[in-house]
Amino acid sequence: MEIQIYESELRLMELIWDHAPVRSTALVQMAGETLGWKKSTVYTVLKKLAGRGILRSENAVITPLVTREQVRLSESRSLIDKLFQGSSRLFLTNFLSKEEFTEEEARELKALIDQHTKSE
Repeated sequence: MEIQIYESELRLMELIWDHAPVRSTALVQMAGETLGWKKSTVYTVLKKLAGRGILRSENAVITPLVTREQVRLSESRSLIDKLFQGSSRLFLTNFLSKEEFTEEEARELKALIDQHTKSE
């Protein structure tokens, strides 16, 4: 499932995920304090997100309909498709060539790869 959330929308969704369910008035106050947004901006973004099925606004209570993890997976897949021709191997090769890991981090990465390796 592809979930497209623009950067500014993601900033508001972070507040929603952190405080869900959240009353719209409280969200407007938080967005004003942390993002510098005006009430009209918050309501415009909420309307767009609700229209795409990303959240629900009912009786002035905002509830996310997608999780952070769903968004992360969708965005990761989109990035891999766009920049690495859909190849996770190419993405990992590129990523790993630019990073240094501690022994513990390397063990964790190896365990994740082993966990997700197909049997032939």
